[in-house]
Amino acid sequence: MAKISWKAGTMVYPVPPALISCGTVEKPNVMTAAWTGIINSEPPMTYVSIRPSRLSHEIISKTKNFVINLPTLNMVSAVDFCGVKSGCDTDKFKETGLTPIASSHIEAPQIEECPISVECRVLEIKPYGSHDMFLAEIVAVDVDDKYIDASGKFWLEKTGLIAFAHGHYYTLGRNLGSFGFSVNKARLAAMKKMDKVDVMVKARKAVLLEDRAESEARPVSKPSKFARKIKSAEAHSSQKKFDGKKKFSKARGNEAPLPSSFAKKRSFKKKA
Repeated sequence: MAKISWKAGTMVYPVPPALISCGTVEKPNVMTAAWTGIINSEPPMTYVSIRPSRLSHEIISKTKNFVINLPTLNMVSAVDFCGVKSGCDTDKFKETGLTPIASSHIEAPQIEECPISVECRVLEIKPYGSHDMFLAEIVAVDVDDKYIDASGKFWLEKTGLIAFAHGHYYTLGRNLGSFGFSVNKARLAAMKKMDKVDVMVKARKAVLLEDRAESEARPVSKPSKFARKIKSAEAHSSQKKFDGKKKFSKARGNEAPLPSSFAKKRSFKKKA
């Protein structure tokens, strides 16, 4: 095996296909951005890189705040839509069925359907070429309480988060271990037992990701209105083909299908 050297590029994957919401609850906008992540822990800081031509760039430059919303498996159609459509001529919240709700510390709205929303206040804008980087402090993190158990633990793995890698969307795989497991003897012993377990990779199926969400074991919420709209359109297009013979018969006032030429000949001979 040998490695091949390519020209410089953005080959750092996977990344979160985050929904970046901005504006106000009354006049919200949302876009999908993969160029986002953590910059610092104390104080918590993040960033999002946006092209200057995007409407979100204009809005965030003025308001100096935005929300990073992490979407789930059943929201993937809305995530893709918000990444290819412009808020200049499309109300993306209305088209996708996403719900803008008030944030706790900033003016920009968060998205109700996302289990995690990170409220951010812009500290600095750095131009780097194709994108401008919005450096921001994290002022609050909002989470869906249905993933918090009685002890107060937040079960992130049950939210059904998705990832983006090299132009495609993916679900997250199985848990391989928690931070520090490599130096924990008890955890290592438990993992050795899994070495004898065979993992079979099934063939890829051409199914909607929303359908897959309903069949998987992870507790995922119902498909969004936007996803249901797509399914409805596909169901309509898959109806049976046009029956011209039946249509012609109905137009003549006769619901029964017209007799074939062979049947007509037999009928004429009997009368003769």
